[in-house]
Amino acid sequence: MMNLSKVLFFLFLVCGSSLFAQRFNKELVQWKFSREDNASNSQVDFDDSDWETVTVPHDWAIYGPFDQEVDKQLVRIVQNNEKKATEKTGRTGALPFIGVGWYRTKVQLPEYAQGKQTLLTFDGAMSQAEVYVNGQKIGVRPYGYSYFYFDISDYFDSEKDVVIAVRLKNKAFSSRWYPGAGLYRKVRLIVKDKVSFKHWGHFITTPYVSEDVSKVNIRSQVQGDHVKVITIIKDAQGNVVAKDEAADRFADEIEQNIAVTNPRLWSPENPYLYTAELKLYQNDVLKDTEKIRFGIRQIKYSATNGFELNGKVTKFKGVCLHHDLGPLGTAVNRAALKRQLTILKDMGCNAIRSAHNMPSFEQLELCDEMGFLFLAESFDEWKKPKVNNGYHLYFDDWAEKDVINLVRATRNHPCIVMWSAGNEVPDQYGSEGVKRAKWLQDIFHREDPTRPVTVGMDQVKAVMESGFGAILDVPGLNYRTHLYDEAYEKFPQGILLGSETASTVSSRGVYKFPLVQEAGKIYADLQCSSYDLEYCNWSNIPEDDFVLQDDRPWVIGEFVWTGFDYLGELLLMISIGLHVVHILVFVIWLVCPRIGIICIVVDGILKRKLCIYFHTGIGRGEKVKLHPYLCIPIIVVQNCL
Repeated sequence: MMNLSKVLFFLFLVCGSSLFAQRFNKELVQWKFSREDNASNSQVDFDDSDWETVTVPHDWAIYGPFDQEVDKQLVRIVQNNEKKATEKTGRTGALPFIGVGWYRTKVQLPEYAQGKQTLLTFDGAMSQAEVYVNGQKIGVRPYGYSYFYFDISDYFDSEKDVVIAVRLKNKAFSSRWYPGAGLYRKVRLIVKDKVSFKHWGHFITTPYVSEDVSKVNIRSQVQGDHVKVITIIKDAQGNVVAKDEAADRFADEIEQNIAVTNPRLWSPENPYLYTAELKLYQNDVLKDTEKIRFGIRQIKYSATNGFELNGKVTKFKGVCLHHDLGPLGTAVNRAALKRQLTILKDMGCNAIRSAHNMPSFEQLELCDEMGFLFLAESFDEWKKPKVNNGYHLYFDDWAEKDVINLVRATRNHPCIVMWSAGNEVPDQYGSEGVKRAKWLQDIFHREDPTRPVTVGMDQVKAVMESGFGAILDVPGLNYRTHLYDEAYEKFPQGILLGSETASTVSSRGVYKFPLVQEAGKIYADLQCSSYDLEYCNWSNIPEDDFVLQDDRPWVIGEFVWTGFDYLGELLLMISIGLHVVHILVFVIWLVCPRIGIICIVVDGILKRKLCIYFHTGIGRGEKVKLHPYLCIPIIVVQNCL
């Protein structure tokens, strides 16, 4: 009997420990949705039976209808050297994202949720989110691209359904492109022990990397005292390669340094991922577990070698990507994102810039897996406005909070090698802008001292005079190729990044003659030629950037505008009417990759491929004009029938 009691007691300890450590992690997919704005929509007993049933992620505006009146804007575009505001259309995709939308759902939590910690997490909500739990307003988040969460432990009774309601509002003149609308990224409920790892509380770095052994540093923020952390590191096949245990009686953070022998290093060519399995114990009782994927890699920026990855000089051969998925809208879709990245990878692209906002978790996971370097951007506005209802309204109160969440939520992704604090912000002028740039950069450094910070700067003369560009870790220039040499001499860093480049304009399948290289060229049919010789008055042809990449070792790479077509921001006919005119893109959503762009890309990465433009056929009375992009032997095969 005594032996049986011991066995039962042992089983109780094992099972009880497992139960205490159990996490309830539920993605909230099924929701009710309505565009009717009513204060009672948040109440527990509100009847939403006649609301539309939707699945989240959800973009309420992508279904249309298109209406040119939706996005008419009276605006002066500084980048276009405009002296006065004019009426423009097409800037936000002519889709009905403006207005209010409500979402409601009910969730049955497990019985053990009572007395535990329950978090409600949002990967993104567009925008001005107001969140209610069982009729009580628990918080707000204005920025549509920010990740955020609330502790809702005290707002429900676990014996009843939890009613969650979210009100979103998109104002007119709040975006320069199509932002989408609604709960366009995932929403989750997490139930865990109060003694647990803090949300986004792990920070994994690899401060020492070599082929023989690498050091993995893990800092874990914990809730509770008298705790210990046991960490197991597994390779991609699930084999244990290292293990460590660390304890502290009262610390809020526990640090571990773990050696991994014969490591496989992460790179775009070999995106190898490890998994850290962390278990938190209190008095030898298992309280919490988490698994985090990471890569072992080393990044370095210097005036001597530019950007080095694992000791190898590496150029950014990147593209900028907006967050929408073309005709699919902004609702995050892993399969569509993978399709994008697969095409870009096949073309030789090795880097992505999330223009101009926080990226989705799904995009970062794919970049980890597929091998893309990533420039994670935060804002398109700071304190000075670009649009009337933009982020400048929230900058003072929310910028630090949004940056903290960006960094803490994503800093374990090996693909991220640089942060961007902003894009073409009007704050580039004057001393106040310099102070804001330093303030934001300091926040990034405090949260992550391992990665540098840049800003995409288009007012290059201004940032050279004000000192704005000099204080950044990496000066990022948007276009302005004619100022690269001067900026290099003026800035102290010894390197420059083409944070946004090219922006040639074209209409697919339209070829104009004679061939003219010209900024702002407008034809009678309101189309542009597809020969990539026409561009905006602030941009340039791609060859200008390729020359800089090849001839100046201090240019560490570029991010071409853009990788895929996106909704809104039409050029050049934006002031004339709603016309299909594309800026330089590598791929159009509904069709094959663009012929001219592919040949430019492969030229830029020195792959020996050839693409030829030909615009007339045999027998039409003209010589066939060939436009090869590489100086290699050409074999012409002619079928004479």
